[in-house]
Amino acid sequence: MTAWPNNRILDLLGIEIPIIQAPMAGFGIPQLAIAAAEAGGLGSLPCALLGVEQTREAFALIRRHTARPISVNFFCHKLPDANPTRSFAWRAKLARYYVELKLDAEAPLPGAPVHAFDGDYCALIEEVRPEVVSFHFGLPDASLIERVLATGAKVISSATTIAEARWLAANGCDAIIAQGLEAGGHRGTFTSDDISTQVGTFALVPQIVDAVKVPVIAAGGIADARGIAAAFALGASAVQMGTAYLLCPEVNLPAVHRKALENAQDDSTVLTNVFSGRPARAIVNRVVREMGPMASGIPQFPLAGRALAPLRAKSEPLGSDDFAALWAGQAARLARQMPANELTRRLASEALDMISGDRSMH
Repeated sequence: MTAWPNNRILDLLGIEIPIIQAPMAGFGIPQLAIAAAEAGGLGSLPCALLGVEQTREAFALIRRHTARPISVNFFCHKLPDANPTRSFAWRAKLARYYVELKLDAEAPLPGAPVHAFDGDYCALIEEVRPEVVSFHFGLPDASLIERVLATGAKVISSATTIAEARWLAANGCDAIIAQGLEAGGHRGTFTSDDISTQVGTFALVPQIVDAVKVPVIAAGGIADARGIAAAFALGASAVQMGTAYLLCPEVNLPAVHRKALENAQDDSTVLTNVFSGRPARAIVNRVVREMGPMASGIPQFPLAGRALAPLRAKSEPLGSDDFAALWAGQAARLARQMPANELTRRLASEALDMISGDRSMH
């Protein structure tokens, strides 16, 4: 078996396979991180929907099953000021759905359980000392980054433009995730919410490789060996894959989401702000068609999701995906139903065969 074209990420993170399992908040449970890590890749624990104690417990569970490198992932958005006028207008737009589902449109809304990295989470990092700490939406305050780096952890974060990549490299990142427009879930952008000029993965990767000295991780639309090989050909040192794992049994995927993913076509996803207030790629469903995809006057991230939560809670158990955030990337049709450990190993083996010029599997 041939070697990888470069070992920069392998050496930096102490892993055997240059595949990072994307965090995927809400879906990426500890079992998925364990499986990816044990296969030789980098397993990721998403913490944006976990409190500090929940994060501690989840990391402890991972450590009981693997001693291999793990990435602990956080959002680092700024919490918005309350805007009652905007929130009221958004609830008014959704009122007809509340009537349809026989819900009280005036009832208090649940809180938005989307946590931003802060001093409490930083103290937890200093306690549990993961090998990698990754961020989405830029980086937290410089004082917190200094504390994270002092633990010996490597820091990585997502860039959607060259300017973002350069800023991340200059502010403490050991590697940059080049997140193309094809990627599922939230855009990692932190300099602009304008999606009209966002760049696709295979245009973005070589430009970021040329712009920064740290290793680059390609993300977005990569779900099989062909994508991995292409990423390396363009100068990436690793790939981050999320949608490719969504059909694995270790993923906490609701039945309606699994069904939508299994039926997805190449044009089934869209960038939408309806579910959270920030641009994110999801499979089109009723609420996206009727409210968006990019709704105006919507509450800022993460507050927009509060008004949708009761609708989803009522409809999803009935088998409806009308209000579910069906996160997925453009390569959704390439997702495979197999254990995550096996998938990680198979993707690596097939990619190495392709890189070495062995096309016999086709």
